[in-house]
Amino acid sequence: MTAIIDIKTLYESNYLQWLEETIKSLKNRQLADIDYENLIEELEYLAKNEKRRVRSLLEQIIRHLLLYQYWDLEKPRNANHWSGEIISFRNQINEDLSANLRKHLEDNFSIIYSNALDYVKAKTNLTNLPELCPYTLEQILDKNWLP
Repeated sequence: MTAIIDIKTLYESNYLQWLEETIKSLKNRQLADIDYENLIEELEYLAKNEKRRVRSLLEQIIRHLLLYQYWDLEKPRNANHWSGEIISFRNQINEDLSANLRKHLEDNFSIIYSNALDYVKAKTNLTNLPELCPYTLEQILDKNWLP
């Protein structure tokens, strides 16, 4: 029980050391020494952050696709910038897009599109933007596709 109390105290006082001790205990299968409560909290936080990160990247791609396709007034001056941003965000999202994260994007697709749409409407005052996403997830993630 002393090890658990010490490891829990360590979590509050020295997070990096807590991580290292937790990893060592897991590798050595010393399960009695694991601070399960904080480990579960950290794993949930990591999962939540990964989901937030891919949602944000997808929203950024959609924003730039909408700007690229619909903001005709600014397109001559900004098309290269927008397509460059699309490539950058696609590279980032495709780098670690697991099946689980892809499912999360599919499940939240309409909300992500709605958020991107709100941003583009506010930025551009365009009235010709589609209320439903005109792109499939496959198109959005395809590094060679542009509308």
